[in-house]
Amino acid sequence: MNRRAFHVALAAGCAGVASAADAPPPVRAITRGPKFHWRGYYDKLLFDPGNRLVLANEVAFEGRSPTAEDSIRVGMADTSDNDRWIDLGGSLAWNWQQGCMLQWVPGTDSEVAWNDRQDGRFVCHILDVKSGRKRTLPHPFYCLSPDGKTGFAPDFRRLNDTRPGYGYAGVPDPAKDVLAPDDAGIWRLDMATGQSRLVFSFAQAAKIEFTGRPDSAFRVNSKHWFNHLLCNPSGTRLFFLHRWRTPGDKAAFRTRAFTMNTDGTGLHVMDPYGGTSHFVWRDDNHVFAWAWHPSHGDRFYLYKDRSDSVEVVGKDVMTQNGHNTYVPGTGNQWVLNDTYPDKDALQHPYLYHIPSARKVPIGHFRSPPAYRGEWRCDNHPCASRDGAKVAFDSPHEGGRQVYLADISAIIR
Repeated sequence: MNRRAFHVALAAGCAGVASAADAPPPVRAITRGPKFHWRGYYDKLLFDPGNRLVLANEVAFEGRSPTAEDSIRVGMADTSDNDRWIDLGGSLAWNWQQGCMLQWVPGTDSEVAWNDRQDGRFVCHILDVKSGRKRTLPHPFYCLSPDGKTGFAPDFRRLNDTRPGYGYAGVPDPAKDVLAPDDAGIWRLDMATGQSRLVFSFAQAAKIEFTGRPDSAFRVNSKHWFNHLLCNPSGTRLFFLHRWRTPGDKAAFRTRAFTMNTDGTGLHVMDPYGGTSHFVWRDDNHVFAWAWHPSHGDRFYLYKDRSDSVEVVGKDVMTQNGHNTYVPGTGNQWVLNDTYPDKDALQHPYLYHIPSARKVPIGHFRSPPAYRGEWRCDNHPCASRDGAKVAFDSPHEGGRQVYLADISAIIR
C-alpha cells in the first residue's frame, strides 16, 4: 500500500493505526511471477549474515494441497542486485505454511539447510552457497540449535494426517491408527553425522495429566501429535506444542505447551490450559506466546520457564493472534507481528513498542478469498539480523510473493 492509499485507509478507520505519523514504511516485492514464492516459517533465519540474501521457495501452482509428486525449487533473492533470483535446489518435502524448513544454518556464514524426500524417506540437505558443497542427512529437521550443530524434528508423516499444511506428503505414517505411539515423537539430530534418536514420545506426553480447562482435556480416544519446536538462545531448552484431536470434540484440536532439556529430560508444562499458538523465546528463561490464560483470556503472554510466572504483553493493543518475534538489536523492546485477514480481507503486519505501547503498521494487504485454510498465505514477517528490514509474504498482487520493508527509521 502506498502512502496515499494509507491515508485513505486511515480516514476509513483502519485498525491499529494511531496517527498519520505512523504511516507504513517503504515496501517492495523481491520476488516476481509468473511463479509463486514464499519463505520458510517466521521464526527461522531467512536473511544471510550480511542481511542481503533472503531465502524463499518457488512453485508453479497454488490453491490445492501438495501431492507426493509436487516439487518446489528453493533459492534466494539478492536484494542488492535487483532482487535477482538464485536457484539452490529442489524439494519433494514441503507444505504451504512452512515450506521445506529452508533456513540459514546458525553459526555459519554460507550454509543453507532444507528438507527433501529421497528413496522413500524424508531427509535434509545442507548446502554451502559459496563453495557449492552439499551433503544430505538421512533425517528431516524442524528447528536448529543456535550453534547449528543439532536439529530437532516432530513426525512429519503424522503431521500430514493430523495437521494438513504442516506435514509432508509422500511417506505414510506407519502408526496412523495408533493414538499415542511410543516409538515416534520428537527426534534429536546430529547435523554433522546424521545420527538421530527419539528424545520424547507421543506415549510419554499422553501419560502426563492434563490440568487445564476441563473442556480441553484429552480422552482415551484422542490422537496425539507434536508441532512447532524452538530452541532457547543458548540451545539448552526446547519449546514445543503437544496437540490432540478427540472424536466428537467441536474444536479442530487442543494444545498445551511444553519445555524440556534438549535431551528430553527436565520436562515442564509451561501452559496447561490448552490454547497456546505462536511463540518465540525472549531469552533463555522466558517464552513470549499467544495463549489463553484466566487472567486476561486470549492474549500475548510472557511465560517464565520452569515456573508459574505469567504476565500479559500488549493487553489493549496486541489483541489478535499473530506470528510474533522480537526485532534484533532493539533489546527486545520492539515486537514484529501480523494478523489474519479481517472483515475487509486485510492482513496487517505491524511493529509494537513494548515500553510505550505504540503500534506502527507495516502495511495493510488484501488476502483474496481463495487464500484460506491449508493454502492460506500468512504474512509470517521476519526481521533481518540487523533489525533494519522485514520480509513477509502476501498474495495481494495476484499470487503469493515475498516483500521487503525498510523499518530502520521506525526502530532507531
